[in-house]
Amino acid sequence: MPVWSNPATRGRARRLTRSSMARKTECYADTGAFIAFLDRSDSYHGLFRRLFSNPPPLATSALVLAEGHGWFLRRYDQRRALEFLNFVDALPALTIEEFDGGAVKAASRLLKKFADQKLTLADAHGLTMMSDRRITSCWSTDRHMTLTGATLVT
Repeated sequence: MPVWSNPATRGRARRLTRSSMARKTECYADTGAFIAFLDRSDSYHGLFRRLFSNPPPLATSALVLAEGHGWFLRRYDQRRALEFLNFVDALPALTIEEFDGGAVKAASRLLKKFADQKLTLADAHGLTMMSDRRITSCWSTDRHMTLTGATLVT
C-alpha cells in the first residue's frame, strides 16, 4: 500500500512538518527588474519575464516605485507610467517598504559608508532593506546592489 493512502499518514501536517517544508525565499526587486519586465526592448526582458511569471514573495522600496514611475513617464508617457503602477499594484506578494525618517538616516549612513560608489538614495534604501530583512537575492540589473553581499539573479 502506498504511503499516501495509509490512513495513519493522511492527516494534516503538524506544525514542525509545515515549518520545514520548502518556501520561496523573499527577493528584493529593484527598479531595473520592473523596467526590464515591462519594456520589451530591454536586454534583460526575457530573464525578468521568466522570473515574474512565477515570482517568490518580493520586497521593494517606495523609492523604487518612484524611480520606475518617473522612468516610464520620461521615456514614454503618462499612460505607460500608470501601466507600471497598475502592474505593481497587481503583484500578489509584493511588500512595499515606506521611506520615512528612519529609512533616510539608515540610507544616509550607507551612502557615507560607500562614498566611493555612485549610489542613489533609492539604491541605499534597497541595500538597507535587504540587510534588515535578511534578503540575499536581488532582482536587479545594477551591480551596486551586491555591495552588502546580496546576489543578483541572472
